[in-house]
Amino acid sequence: MAILPIVLYPNEILEQECEKVTDFDKKLAKLLTNMYDTMIEADGVGLAAPQIGLKKQIAVVDIDDHHGTIEMINPVVLETDGKQAGPEGCLSFPDVYGEVERPYKVKIKAQNRKGGFYELEAEDFLARAILHEIDHLHGVLFTTKVSRYLTEEELEKEEA
Repeated sequence: MAILPIVLYPNEILEQECEKVTDFDKKLAKLLTNMYDTMIEADGVGLAAPQIGLKKQIAVVDIDDHHGTIEMINPVVLETDGKQAGPEGCLSFPDVYGEVERPYKVKIKAQNRKGGFYELEAEDFLARAILHEIDHLHGVLFTTKVSRYLTEEELEKEEA
């Protein structure tokens, strides 16, 4: 288990398009495990490779015990539906939270750590987390989608 340093804004890698992954090897498997451990240690629900300084299309999402860990390599959004607005934060923006509108449902196609393709449908908070991480892989930061920033007190009320 290795906890990796998280890249903070304004590091330029956070706003760059990431490269597709072509090697599905032990190095990738180890990286995914380390990304998961880093995300959990930082109390996050998602982590994308640029957030640890890698310009690769790799992200992990784990919002709770019901869905398990979702490993997304070279993910593509196939379709979205509906709308939801809610608070978002980002491990690369400590103590910054904002109201963000995203689709309520998403369907993606991605690859797993062995290179196999899969499709996944998600809704509500899981859809939000998946879309947030996929945005990272294209250099899009949640701060570009914030309709208004939230104070710590407002955030605590939202979570209550």
